[in-house]
Amino acid sequence: MSERTIIVSDIHGCYAELNDLFELLQLEAHDSVIAVGDLIVKGIDSAGVLNRFIEDERLSSVIGNHDLGVLNQWRGEGKVKKQQAACAEELSGDKSKYEAYLAALPLFIELENHVIVHAGLRPGVELKQQSLEDCTELRTLGADHTSREGLAWYEIYRGDKPVVFGHWAGTEIRRPRDDPERAIGIDTGCVYGNRLTAYIIESKELVSVPARAMYEKPKKPIDNESN
Repeated sequence: MSERTIIVSDIHGCYAELNDLFELLQLEAHDSVIAVGDLIVKGIDSAGVLNRFIEDERLSSVIGNHDLGVLNQWRGEGKVKKQQAACAEELSGDKSKYEAYLAALPLFIELENHVIVHAGLRPGVELKQQSLEDCTELRTLGADHTSREGLAWYEIYRGDKPVVFGHWAGTEIRRPRDDPERAIGIDTGCVYGNRLTAYIIESKELVSVPARAMYEKPKKPIDNESN
């Protein structure tokens, strides 16, 4: 079997679904798995997810805004959401191990033919100049970069390499209208009761498993209307 590069959408502590996905994929020793961030928070087993990523050398991740929020809680920095503070408390028994792992996660991972990032890349900005805020929170290009309303960054992104990203939960995969391969948003809202999705770079295949439960009710229905 040939080597695969498997990109996994926002896990959010959904450890059972992560195992379901790996079982469906029949994960092999020579496979490489990269998560798009938000490994933790909201789901019921953030520790299980982190332990698997720490212990399995095939697995890596970029940092997501919720991963960063837990770090901020431990460090006493920045704004922290209630869910992030709660997760930080849940993980406090192994704080030093988890903090070291999360702190080492990069803003993006550049592969030979793709870039992996949590939220997005600011169009017209060189990859190495991308900001922490955009990499972990970007959705649209208006005054509020976190807004779900407005022009999606990926609609006008014209970077050298296609981007695989998460963060913006939807019922379907997010893609630019004019060039569906230029950017692929794979957050299909597992923690909200939808699906956990993987994208296999070599075959351009999308694979997903259903959530076992709705672990958190979304503030707004997850859909792709703003796409």
